[in-house]
Amino acid sequence: MRFAVPLFALVISALPVRADELQDIDRLLKQGQSAKALERVDQYLSQKPKDARGRFIKGLILVEQNKAAEAIEVFTALSRDYPELPEPYNNLAVLHAAQGQYEKARQQLEMSIRTHPSYATAYENLGDVYTKLASQAYDKALQFDSSNSAAKNKLSLIRDLMSSNPAPRASSASSETSPEPVRPSAAKATTAKSAEVKPAAAPVKSAATKPAQRPAPSQEGDGVAVLQTVLAWAGAWSKQNVETYLAFYAQDFKTPKGEARSEWEAARKERISSPKKIEVAVESPKVTLKDQNTAVVSFRQTYRSDNLNISSSKTLVMVRNEGRWLIQQERAGG
Repeated sequence: MRFAVPLFALVISALPVRADELQDIDRLLKQGQSAKALERVDQYLSQKPKDARGRFIKGLILVEQNKAAEAIEVFTALSRDYPELPEPYNNLAVLHAAQGQYEKARQQLEMSIRTHPSYATAYENLGDVYTKLASQAYDKALQFDSSNSAAKNKLSLIRDLMSSNPAPRASSASSETSPEPVRPSAAKATTAKSAEVKPAAAPVKSAATKPAQRPAPSQEGDGVAVLQTVLAWAGAWSKQNVETYLAFYAQDFKTPKGEARSEWEAARKERISSPKKIEVAVESPKVTLKDQNTAVVSFRQTYRSDNLNISSSKTLVMVRNEGRWLIQQERAGG
């Protein structure tokens, strides 16, 4: 999974000295001087024990020092005292996910989204958590039924998605007021190294809050939807469910030899129905989104039946039609 961290800031309405002090602490954290930063933030909080941003920065410092239990205490108390802030819930999810407690992480992310419906970071993190939960569920399914090809395909896809993404990155808090996320090109890690979701860097508390808007679908989300469609297509083929299999092809599907659609469908029905058993596996899939409604998927296809065993490369051209991804063109060997 890909990790990036938005920078959030609290509107500072008190004396400039306060903002300068937090900036200095943040600077120490960025420089890797977490012990000094912790000492300074504790001094700061001794004078302002309820300060949300100071407490949030302390939580980040504790995460940097791998003191997960103490960081959880800080973020839990912060979410209790400032339930309107989405970032403490998000960072609690980071810490729970780092410990493999994905159900707890899910609950915290849903709280984060409930307080801030347009918080894109929490939505993306929730997707990552659901991916981990799905991986566990598919793995459990295979423990009880090792021949389940559909579960194998889905587990393989999820593992490919997880292995193709970089390690978590995070950035310490910024004191510049901005309710919008900023994705840094390079940032010092401040989260647990095994975390599966990314943290926010500082809580938002602004007198002028923009109306919440649900974020537009991301390219990553489209890519996952395309891959899910390909796996469902392969699953229907494996189950020899001809009608479901054919439903994955677009109305303007370009038949391989230019034959009539009815002729091609009749041939496919015969080839799918004849074997006693079929198993189709999709390996190492790669999705290229050409535009909002067109995608190209290349992968290694392994086909096994009672009388045939073939492994070859395949390319599918996919189009989106009324919210569904369908196969418009199918090429073997490239």
